[in-house]
Amino acid sequence: MGSEYSMKKARFTIHLKLQLLVILLVLIVSLGTAMLAYIINVNQCNRYVKRMSYNSAENFAALTDPDFFAKLRATAESEEFQTIRKTAEQTKDDTLIENYLKEKGLWEEYFQIRKKMCTYLDNIEDIKYLYIIVLGDSNALYDMYLLDDYDTPLYQTGSYEDREPELMGMDTSAGIAPMMTHDKWGSLCCSYAPIYTKDGTLVCHVGCDMDMENMLLERRQYILYMFIGAVGITFLALLIAVFFTNKFFTHPIRQLTEEAKKFSPVKNANYKEACVLELPRTSLNEVSDIYEVIRTTQMNIIDYLNDMSKLEKDKELYRMSLKQAECDIKNKEKLLGRMSKEVNRDALTHVGSKLAYLRKADELSAMISDGTAEFAVAMVDLNDLKRINDQLGHKAGDMYINGCCHIICDVFKHSPVFRIGGDEFVAILMGVDYQNRDTLIQQIKAEFSKCYSDIQKPLYQRYSAAVGLAVCMPEDATFEYVFRRADKAMYADKMVFKKKNGSYR
Repeated sequence: MGSEYSMKKARFTIHLKLQLLVILLVLIVSLGTAMLAYIINVNQCNRYVKRMSYNSAENFAALTDPDFFAKLRATAESEEFQTIRKTAEQTKDDTLIENYLKEKGLWEEYFQIRKKMCTYLDNIEDIKYLYIIVLGDSNALYDMYLLDDYDTPLYQTGSYEDREPELMGMDTSAGIAPMMTHDKWGSLCCSYAPIYTKDGTLVCHVGCDMDMENMLLERRQYILYMFIGAVGITFLALLIAVFFTNKFFTHPIRQLTEEAKKFSPVKNANYKEACVLELPRTSLNEVSDIYEVIRTTQMNIIDYLNDMSKLEKDKELYRMSLKQAECDIKNKEKLLGRMSKEVNRDALTHVGSKLAYLRKADELSAMISDGTAEFAVAMVDLNDLKRINDQLGHKAGDMYINGCCHIICDVFKHSPVFRIGGDEFVAILMGVDYQNRDTLIQQIKAEFSKCYSDIQKPLYQRYSAAVGLAVCMPEDATFEYVFRRADKAMYADKMVFKKKNGSYR
């Protein structure tokens, strides 16, 4: 009793299932909506930052002189400048770079562009880095920084730095899409706007890195607020959903279940005594339909029991009628038994029976007497039937008999076939089969030999039989003479089989 009670208590009721389903659906919808809103927001923000980053780089590129950068690049790539730059870097002396650029007539414009770059940075607070860079081809491992703001020493002009991982293997001569990066420089949105000379030669790129830290911080705050809002909305939706499911479904179902358990069907009782459901219908829904079905079923049960009670009063009369019916059935079964012995068809193989064969033999004897007989008798005796019955059972033996019979009927398809014993068949060859008797005898022997030789088949499917043929001759007085010669020929064929394959016993 204790284990039964614990099982009842631990049962996962439909009430719990429904509430769990409602909770899951509300959570999925709420969190899914929040997640979708977050993804849309993130994508919109990313697109905005990328567009702003690239536009800033492109705008600054429009403010520069491509021919100046072509000269500055050629100067920075020269061995003389690289030697001076290394010396300046070692001594931390920017004047060496300044004097060399003055000597080459590049300093004044270099200074103005650098000043313009710093002003650009000051006016657009979201730009973290703005610089001029010479990007190598897709196989390059280093890129040259050509110009930077005031925070970068002059001796960094023309310096080669390791290529950023996101640019590795990229063909920089084509357009470069803005990229989001998270590395030692922080969280940035990097864009590169190309600077071309008038003849379309790519000189360098303006690199613009937008600071993403503030946006990521705001994004995390947005996630937090969205999560708090989703939890609140979910909780409120759950309260409403649980209230409605309890009121309109789980409570009526529970009440219906408790009342249905009181049902006690007994004979000779009315609906009230049997505690048939009787609840007020508060709404027209599926629960109300279930109530009607259960109530109708209970009423039908009570009606059925009462009808059965009435029927029991006539039980003795029915019993007497039943005994009379049993006697009639037994008499009919005896009659059917006698009739079944006289039927002309073999019960197992459905070919002619022994009785049909005897009638056919009399008919042929009459034809012999009249001098109109033209037929041959094929005697077929199955091989190994006893072995199959002993080793595999009579069911397998019956299957073997049917299989052999199928071959006999298939070969002698124009002649009547009779089963005259457990393993003996006779075919009366007339007409076409009589004309082709020798060919058919060879054919049936070949069929049985081929089937028996297939050792892959189970024993009860390796059909085999001894076959003997005899033709009606003028000197035959009755059918029996022909049959004996056929039987003798069959026996000779069986001896050949036993000599070749051995005898079971």
